Amino acid sequence: MAFPKLGNLAPVFTLTNQDGRKVSLKDFRGKKNLVLYFYPKALTPGCTTQACGIRDSIDQFAKADTVVLGISPDPESKLQKFIDKHGLNFDLLADEDHKIADKYGCWGLKKFMGREYMGLLRTTFIIDRQGRLRHIIDKVKTKSHHDDVLSWICDNLE
Repeated sequence: MAFPKLGNLAPVFTLTNQDGRKVSLKDFRGKKNLVLYFYPKALTPGCTTQACGIRDSIDQFAKADTVVLGISPDPESKLQKFIDKHGLNFDLLADEDHKIADKYGCWGLKKFMGREYMGLLRTTFIIDRQGRLRHIIDKVKTKSHHDDVLSWICDNLE
């Protein structure tokens, strides 16, 4: 599956967060820039490194008028454990049936230790205040993800 086209409106979504509250793309349109980052599995080393980098940089994201949302195929209860264990200060969204990951083109074939399987491909989408997809990061470095995203936002969004 292909990624949505840059410059087009981002694919719409409504998912539940760790508290069971619905969160939609339309909640941010006309108000905030949005970073949607898709990650494979809560409470794993790479995903924890990525999430903690965002946690520690959340004030910088706020100064850039940007909200960050993490999306994974985990259930709400696991997302809450992830938040509690690592003191995460942003919403995580449950995409258990991976319909939104499919819409964004980041559910696909993965390989690990010689085994092939379908899963979530770690990908980040930056969406501007008008709801347009402005940038895609498909080769995410978990340790520097927060800095890479902030740098792009500061250089390219008003």
